Amino acid sequence: MFKAALVGAWHVHFDQYATEFSGRADCEITALWDDDAARGKECAARYHCDFEPDYDALLRREDVQGVIVCSATNLHPELLIKAANAGKHIYTEKVLAFTYADALKIKEAVERSGIKFCISFPWRCRPDMLFAKQTIDSGALGQITYVRMRNCHNGASAGWLPPHFYDPVACGGGAMMDLGAHPMYLLDYFLGLPESITSVFTSVTGKPVEDNAVSVFAYADGTIACSETGFVAEQDPFALEICGTKGTLFLGGYTDRPAMNTGNGWETPVLPEALPKPMDLWVDGVLSGTPIPFGIDEAVRLTQLMETAYASSRTGAAAQLVR
Repeated sequence: MFKAALVGAWHVHFDQYATEFSGRADCEITALWDDDAARGKECAARYHCDFEPDYDALLRREDVQGVIVCSATNLHPELLIKAANAGKHIYTEKVLAFTYADALKIKEAVERSGIKFCISFPWRCRPDMLFAKQTIDSGALGQITYVRMRNCHNGASAGWLPPHFYDPVACGGGAMMDLGAHPMYLLDYFLGLPESITSVFTSVTGKPVEDNAVSVFAYADGTIACSETGFVAEQDPFALEICGTKGTLFLGGYTDRPAMNTGNGWETPVLPEALPKPMDLWVDGVLSGTPIPFGIDEAVRLTQLMETAYASSRTGAAAQLVR
């Protein structure tokens, strides 16, 4: 039996992760910590576990073998480093940290402890994204010249996102830091890290963080990639476009049907099976030693991309990748 604690109930995905973990027959939630005591007690009662107001005390508990971190992002460095130093396995919501320097500190603690670490990159488990990666790597599209991914919703314009998602201190940003993480880590998965990023971030609703955002990646070989996101789009389905010197692949869009053309007309490719959910990959990695495809290195790279993108948004000029 894998026993873990819930660390923070701040994030909108808190209930999803708690339910995924507790729904397994080989897992048990034993305790919960939150910096908001009222919220923490309410959530602990909901998941039938102890509320522990002292995070250090929670990490000393023998019935806490791992932590599921859904706190505000600005708390991640302290919480994650303490958990790693205590020898607790870590599952965390994205992003890892706001700065590359902090991400490297977390990485050092994770690697020194030898724990199992997983960051939630659910789009990397999807059949369409797995197919996109396979297609790029196969060379079927030739040299990749342009990739565009758009991932948006109406959380700000329709008013359903919680108010704390617009707190620049807790969140470190807005739409790009949150929903835009998916295009960011997928572009890294497909193409690797760029040389520079140029960003345009705006606030349509007047929030203190951006709700409408685009970041353009430039690569040494001439490839361009575009990460688009926002909280102010209505009826705007996810779209991925991958163009190369020998063909093009479209995924998503209003048809939500893959289409590829490599010179013989448009075809509907057969997609591979999905990977297990990130939560299952983490638990299985802890209990059985199976591989976790997105660990601390991938988490650090996402922070690297985000810090560079936000640096560009502040200056209005291209920013070299933070190193």
